[in-house]
Amino acid sequence: MKSLFEPAAVHAITDRIARLRPDSEPQWGKMNVAQMLAHCSAAIGMAEGHVTPPRILLGRLLGPLAKKSLIVKGEPMRRNSMTEKSVLVTDQRDFMVEQQRLRGSIDHFASGGPGICTKHPHFFFGPLTPVEWAVLMYQHLDHHLRQFGV
Repeated sequence: MKSLFEPAAVHAITDRIARLRPDSEPQWGKMNVAQMLAHCSAAIGMAEGHVTPPRILLGRLLGPLAKKSLIVKGEPMRRNSMTEKSVLVTDQRDFMVEQQRLRGSIDHFASGGPGICTKHPHFFFGPLTPVEWAVLMYQHLDHHLRQFGV
């Protein structure tokens, strides 16, 4: 499984982020490219414990199955997957600022290693190990980069 604790995976993700343009169009979803970049930074913040949303009922019921599919088996996230409200970005953002912020967020997470990960459970998947957080963050970034065709 690829994760943000692997330098080659980080390099591949940041190369894809560099290929985004301010006018990149989504293939699905409602966010524009700058909003997506801000959303991805906020999601990394969740993995680091800066945002700690409570567990949701649907996650308590389906989270273990989805966790196995996404994090253990490595199946890609589906289009229009559920988004936690605290990391949903709906206001207008500056593309260059958000692209740089996401690069910094990825570098901070990757260099922080397992100790940077929160012990707070994911709102949907529940408790995650640091390796699971790193895999999930890779999967999440991959999902949104595919959304924008890179």
